[in-house]
Formats: sequence, C-alpha cells, structure tokens
Amino acid sequence: MASTRIEHDLIGDLELSNDCYYGVQTARAKENFHISGVLLSSMPTFIASLAKVKKAAALANFELGLLDEKIKNAICEACDLIIAGKYHDQFVVDAIQGGAGTSTNMNANEVIANVALELMGHKKGEYKHCHPNNHVNLSQSTNDAYPTAFRVALYEKLIELTVSMGILRDSFAKKAEEFKDIIKMGRTQLQDAVPMTLGQEFKTYAVMMTEDIDRVLEARNLVREMNLGATAIGTGINSHPDYATLVEKKLQEVTGRPFITASDLVEATQDTGAYVQISGVLKRVSTKVSKICNDLRLLSSGPRAGLSEINLPPMQPGSSIMPGKVNPVIPEVVNQVCYHVIGADMTVTIASEGGQLQLNVFEPVIAFSLFSSINMMRRAFETLAEKCVNGITANADNCRDYVLKSIGLVTALNPYIGYENSTSVAKEALESGKSVHDIVLERKLLSKEELEEIIRPENMIKPKVVTLTKK
Repeated sequence: MASTRIEHDLIGDLELSNDCYYGVQTARAKENFHISGVLLSSMPTFIASLAKVKKAAALANFELGLLDEKIKNAICEACDLIIAGKYHDQFVVDAIQGGAGTSTNMNANEVIANVALELMGHKKGEYKHCHPNNHVNLSQSTNDAYPTAFRVALYEKLIELTVSMGILRDSFAKKAEEFKDIIKMGRTQLQDAVPMTLGQEFKTYAVMMTEDIDRVLEARNLVREMNLGATAIGTGINSHPDYATLVEKKLQEVTGRPFITASDLVEATQDTGAYVQISGVLKRVSTKVSKICNDLRLLSSGPRAGLSEINLPPMQPGSSIMPGKVNPVIPEVVNQVCYHVIGADMTVTIASEGGQLQLNVFEPVIAFSLFSSINMMRRAFETLAEKCVNGITANADNCRDYVLKSIGLVTALNPYIGYENSTSVAKEALESGKSVHDIVLERKLLSKEELEEIIRPENMIKPKVVTLTKK
C-alpha cells in the first residue's frame, strides 16, 4: 500500500496518499463537489492555462526579488511539465464548484508545489521548501489567477473553434462548386419561389460560416484583457507595485499571445461582460448551423415521398421496425448540439448577472458552459463536414423537374411575356395541373427555343436586362 502523509488546513488535519500530488484543500473540494461529474482533468487547455499563469507569476516574482531562484526554477519546471500534459490526472476537482474557483486555483497550486518539491529533492507535503500559497500563489488571489487562466484557455479554444468552422465552410464551398450547374427551385415560406442553382444554395452556407468565423475571431479579442495583478478585488493588495506591469509581460512571453492588463483592475475583477458577448456569438453560430441542418434534412427528405433534391450519405439503419429506413442522423445530432449551446447561453447570462459587488462568484459555471459549448461545437461541425456534407450527392433530375413543374417558373418568364400573361398561365397551371412550360408553348407565347434559352440555369440565376416580347 502507498504511504500516506498528513496535511493541515483551516478545517483541520487530513491524511492523504503519497500518490497524490494535490493537497488538503483539493481533497476537501473533491469530497464537497460531486456535481457535474466533469473534472478539471478533462479540460487540458484550462489546466495548461493555469500552469502558464503560475509560471508567469513565478517569473515576475523572481525578477522583483520576491522568490528564491531555486524555488522559481522548480515552479517553472513543474509548470512546463503540466503544460506538456503531465500530471493532469491530479486535477480532480469538479468543474462546477462553490468558492469562485478557489478549489481550482488551489488544485493547481498544490500540484505545482508538490511536483516542484520532488524536482528539488524533497517529499510531497514538505511545504517549507515550496508552499502552495506562499510561493506558487505569491502575488495572486483566486480572483485574478482563475479568471486570467480562464481567459487564456478561452482564447485558445476559440481559435480551435474557428479551425473546425473552417473545415465545415470548406466542405460547403466544395459542394457549391460541384453543384454550380444544377438548376433547382428556390423556396420562400416553404412555397415555390424562383429558380436558383443547388450550388448557390450551398455557397450560401459557406458564406454564412465565413461570416461567423470573423465574428468568433472578433469575440476572441475580448478575452485578451485580463486582471492578473488585481489580487482579491482589484486593489492589488499583497503584490509589489510593479508586479501587474511585469506579470503582463511575462504572461505574453509564456503564452505567446497578446494579453494585456485591464486599465481598471477593480472593474475587470467583477465584470464578466466579455463572457456574455462570447456566449452570444456561440449562440449566433449555433442558431445558423442548426438552420442549415434543418435545410439539409428537408432537402433530403423522402426518398420517394419528400423533396429528395439531395442525398445524405447513409450512416446507419434508421429504424427498429421499418426496414430500409435511413435517417439524417448527423444533421440531427448537430441540431441537438446547437440547442445545447443556445441553452448554455442563458446559463452564462444569468450567472453573469448574478454577481454581486466586487466579484462574480459564478465564473466556474460560466467556464463550464463556454468550454462544453465550444468542445461540442467543434466536434459537431467536424462530424457534419466529414460524415455528411462531404458525401452529399445531388438528384439533378428531381431538381430540374421541380423547376419545370413549378408555378414559380412563371416568375422567371414574367419579364418576357408580361404580368397579365404570366398571371393567366399561372392560373391555368394551378387549375389544370399542366406545367407552366407546356402552357407557354401551347399558347405560343414563346417558341421552344426561346423558352429553353430562358430557363437555362445561367439565365435564371442572376440579374439580366430583358426586353418584353409579349404584352
């Protein structure tokens, strides 16, 4: 059996296994918070960001003469190991917790301290050589270390999200090119409207994704401003006068990202408005992607009794009772992810509103909501691209038949045969069941050659100067 050690905190003594790199405060949090079942260990970007903040602080404290070089080196080496992916299993606190993130901060402080102790040749828990609070947490409070690490992680996660969005955008763009010559009926209010190409439909989806990549990158800039150096409420109590300026520089060096110190640290410590705006952008993206998934399901409906303009790649049998049925399972699962993100936006909003006075204690649920939303969106968008969009095929004949049979075709003929003739043709088509195409030819409103020229895809999908031929 592993040996144990005794650690002490405000509550009292606690026996810990020497296998544990975390300490007494983490152990208590582990017992107190059985909430989401999602542990910090499943958030590698956040863990690495915590280590980056602690490394930047150690470098600043050393340069200010507040930290012994040997301790600084050990802390920095421990942080580097964590950034590289080691010891993540020691981050055992539930992501949703009371205490405004104190348990997360102490989990990082204790693991870093104990790794540093071993690097220095000491045993875990021999904190007189490297203490979680006195050394690793020097010049910091949970109230500036936690939100700064959150922002460092969020910056990286938003970059990852744009990569996944780019994959989906490129899939739509490729299909737009593939389908550029396939004429089909455009629809408004689910009714026939005017002709377009299937390529135009898919190009729209690509443009929508491109626009939202820009919105995500704009939102990412909101988290560049951090409050490291604020300590408890923004006054910088217990920190060196030059610490905030210096730690900003060190964090930039450690992360390679343009993080800046807020101009007013008291304001920055309590203001969570950036998270509300970022969450709103995630909701915007999800709302639009969900609409696209609705379109894909509708366009592929059938295959015999629906629109059946496109075919989604069959991924699995669709029913336990109906043989041969194949469901649009990939768009369906992406829809559900989007619904989750839209709901999480309300959580972020309420949690941000719920802060009082100099601190918002609900940042853990904000972090949980944003991280889970981004992770699910990334996986969903890549799944949609790889398992659905890339394999979509077009039913070109169906698309063209709908155009020829549609009453909406008369709108494209209106500039050539006039409004009165168009109305009369539309009425007869509705009453008789004949196609607009056939009625126009029967009435000799246009020759077959003229009609075929008009309904060529390239002549119906863009503006064109037309001289009225029939009045």
